[in-house]
Amino acid sequence: MTKLGYVTGLASVWLMSGWILGDFLGSTFVHSRLLKATRASGEVSYAGVLSHWHEEHFGHLQRLIAVVSLIFLLAYAGAQLVAGSKALHVLFGWPEWVGAVMGTVLVILYCFAGGIRASIWTDAAQSVVMILVMAVLLVMATDSMGGVDAAIRQMDQVPGFMDWFPKDSAIPGLAGGIVFIIGWMFAGLSVIGQPHIMVRFMTLDDIGNIRQARAWYYLWFIIFYCMTTGVGMLSRVQLGDMGSFDAELALPTMAQHLLPPVWVGLTLAGIFAATMSTADSLILSCSAALTHDLLPHKSENMLLLKSTTTLIALAALLWAFVNDQSVFNLVIMAWSGLASAFGPLLIVLSLGGKPGQKTTLLGVCAGLFTALLWRYSGWHAVIYEGMPGMMVGLTIFYGAALFKKVRY
Repeated sequence: MTKLGYVTGLASVWLMSGWILGDFLGSTFVHSRLLKATRASGEVSYAGVLSHWHEEHFGHLQRLIAVVSLIFLLAYAGAQLVAGSKALHVLFGWPEWVGAVMGTVLVILYCFAGGIRASIWTDAAQSVVMILVMAVLLVMATDSMGGVDAAIRQMDQVPGFMDWFPKDSAIPGLAGGIVFIIGWMFAGLSVIGQPHIMVRFMTLDDIGNIRQARAWYYLWFIIFYCMTTGVGMLSRVQLGDMGSFDAELALPTMAQHLLPPVWVGLTLAGIFAATMSTADSLILSCSAALTHDLLPHKSENMLLLKSTTTLIALAALLWAFVNDQSVFNLVIMAWSGLASAFGPLLIVLSLGGKPGQKTTLLGVCAGLFTALLWRYSGWHAVIYEGMPGMMVGLTIFYGAALFKKVRY
């Protein structure tokens, strides 16, 4: 989000607003039903729960969800390793592969230490570091510019930077702004299609704790989102328009310009915390998809679990080495692909729908294909590709129900 604030300016607040609203809307009816289905099915993986929702076993669906999850979560994990390596490259001048390797080793170590439990506890600790670093950087950047009013005046001098809607939108004016917001509402709703996030709600010990978990989640999320957007906007004034400058390096570059060495080190820790807290979740979800959903239920074999986790982490590292996309683009591609494939199905199941296996397979494939077609046709510049992907999936499910091609 720092990059988006640097590039887009004030208009980036709409991405944040739309995302949080869409995420919240999805959480109001999906999370509790997903936890109930998890307990009823006895399954431990995202794919397992979706394929056993109505006490039926859709084996083909479980394997399809596992394959799609494995591919896109690997890409997502590779993007996180790249993000961490870029921070080390800026701060220490190390080759980018060094940071990626270090991140991979760290993820493997604490995945070995405790699996999903270790991931959740380290996420909690890492989030505290992330919040602290971002708060310090935001205060220091604002103070170096003469305070809030002075910072706003300087940002206002950048052409178009303080406009409420982006000038380069494919649809100009207010209409383009509305489409932009709706698109990012779908990006927020896309959270329900992310196995590595939803598994956290699946592991709650009591359905009554969902409201408490959601309160903490949104409080932390909103605070951190606001601060990262603010730091990104301030970095545009602090660093200037640096032409070919990689905007994903704005955060560590700002830290070097403004903070003493100790705080620069803490900033590095915060960046690594942000990337590693996501990477470990992704790698564990990939491991579950492979050992529980694709292999013939060998998930109780501890040696296999540890070996698979290591191989998945190394595969993510390889992806990081061969990837030529920006971190932001790779994350959005993975995010929208997973959402378009799984989001519509989870919505339909949560609302009481009972699609058959053929319909579910068609809906998952059609949503995913639509999102990929939208992105690689360049239409994602107009609107987030997860929106048409999810709409196509929902159309298939409810169209099939309308014509009595599914069992209700």
